[in-house]
Amino acid sequence: MPSADVLHQLMAVIRDRKANPPPRSYTSQLFAGGVEKIGQKICEEAAEVVEAAGEPGADGRDHLVAEAADLLYHLFVMLGEREVPLEDVEAELARRFGVSGLDEKESRSP
Repeated sequence: MPSADVLHQLMAVIRDRKANPPPRSYTSQLFAGGVEKIGQKICEEAAEVVEAAGEPGADGRDHLVAEAADLLYHLFVMLGEREVPLEDVEAELARRFGVSGLDEKESRSP
């Protein structure tokens, strides 16, 4: 299964968990905590990504991959909480494609 399909399938499951929360679902627990709880998990997972990135060798690489997956999952839950479709994020990335990151960042400055 292509990676993009996995990401869209994950987002679909997350949306379903919000609409139809099962009694024993970690995703449903995160939704119950709202933006604050989900945000805490995103910050925690982001720190773990950085920590794993500093680990050497194949084990460090594998740890980084696992932590990156955790971070993406929690980010997707936040998107689900705010009812932001993955396609909106894809469109924003597409808009930025081919534009210097420095130029794009400057365009957002007040």
